Amino acid sequence: MPHRSLLAGLFLSACVVATAQAENWPCWRGPRGDGTSADSHLPTTWSDDQQGKTENVVWKVPVDGIGHSSPVVWDDVIFLTTCLVDDGDGKTPTDRLLICLDRATGKERWRRTVFRAPLEKKHTLNSFASGTPATDGKRVFVTLFESDSDDETKNRGQMVVAAYDFAGELVWVKRPGRFSSTHGYCSSPVLFEDLVIVNGDHDGDAYIVALRQADGSQVWKTPRENKTRSYCTPIIRTFGGPPQLILSGSKSICSYDPRSGERIWNIDGPTEQFVASLVDDGKLLFMTAGFPERHILAIRPDGRGNVTDSAIVWRTKENCSYVPSPIVCGDYFLVVADNGIASCFKAATGERLWKERLGDDHSASLLTAGGLVYFVSDAGTTTVVRPGPNYEPIAVNSLGEEVSASPAASDGKLYIRTLGHLYCIGK
Repeated sequence: MPHRSLLAGLFLSACVVATAQAENWPCWRGPRGDGTSADSHLPTTWSDDQQGKTENVVWKVPVDGIGHSSPVVWDDVIFLTTCLVDDGDGKTPTDRLLICLDRATGKERWRRTVFRAPLEKKHTLNSFASGTPATDGKRVFVTLFESDSDDETKNRGQMVVAAYDFAGELVWVKRPGRFSSTHGYCSSPVLFEDLVIVNGDHDGDAYIVALRQADGSQVWKTPRENKTRSYCTPIIRTFGGPPQLILSGSKSICSYDPRSGERIWNIDGPTEQFVASLVDDGKLLFMTAGFPERHILAIRPDGRGNVTDSAIVWRTKENCSYVPSPIVCGDYFLVVADNGIASCFKAATGERLWKERLGDDHSASLLTAGGLVYFVSDAGTTTVVRPGPNYEPIAVNSLGEEVSASPAASDGKLYIRTLGHLYCIGK
């Protein structure tokens, strides 16, 4: 993540950027960690009928194994993780891979086995390689789960964090903490200054940990006292003050000092488990969750201590998402519930302007570019919408393959990972 732009307080919503920028997509949800792209020339129409007839498909390459991690893009390369799954009983050690692809052609440049371990127990909507890598242009950082338990579930083990250079050489690998969850593992690293920060919310002695990018040495490790599994990737913002590492998860919403791990403020609840990352409009934070209750909250980010009773600006419990992360586009906050019902709100007030059933379930997080918002369904259908007072669909596009990964965008191209392929879509 290019954190200096975050620390400078640059909220570059693609809804207000007038010119295209060849922006890298270096981590989960892109350069600002919120699904916004500064690119104003992304395609709005494409198709693949699986019979060789395509529109605006630059290339399509098969991806071995299974993984829900999103592609990350830096200059002329693409990184993604996957897991090679055999047809056996799950007890055979299986490769967790980091793959590097050529951006122009999609051809594989190299692959590296991060480790081999038996498959763990997971939720049916999860995968064995769900965490998205992060890169600073010199190294690429990955995090995965390594089971070491002997029981049938194999859901106890260790978090693995590894760093590779762009030639595929291992720089370091660390196991900074235990991890246990009946739903499996998903955590995406966040880069800040010289740190790589990973969320370790799980059903045990949970934590957030910061490692030195250069050598993997531990800088700080902060306990998460509620000890409840969640899968949120933090965002880093300043809001005109010191930097804050902010995430929901484990029965709370919290802000931490990313340099020390010290907690700044927290909100109790509003539910137990969280998946979606927060977003902001430069003034307010927006959260959607979760299980067992669904909530959307708008939050003032400037408090200290427990701000449960003072920081919440507006709230709704209707058509909230659990898995898909939302988006802010200009004055609008948009979200799609897991069942495919999309909503558009006035970000400042919480007034719901419209809701529309897009069809199919949704797991992928939203992306915005050029004043438009892209909704990718589990069935591989992308609905492109212009936010505003009324529902205004621009296009509906199908790839004919299931999708669980969130899209990426860079230099006029959209990258969508299906269950079997990676697509590069562009004019």
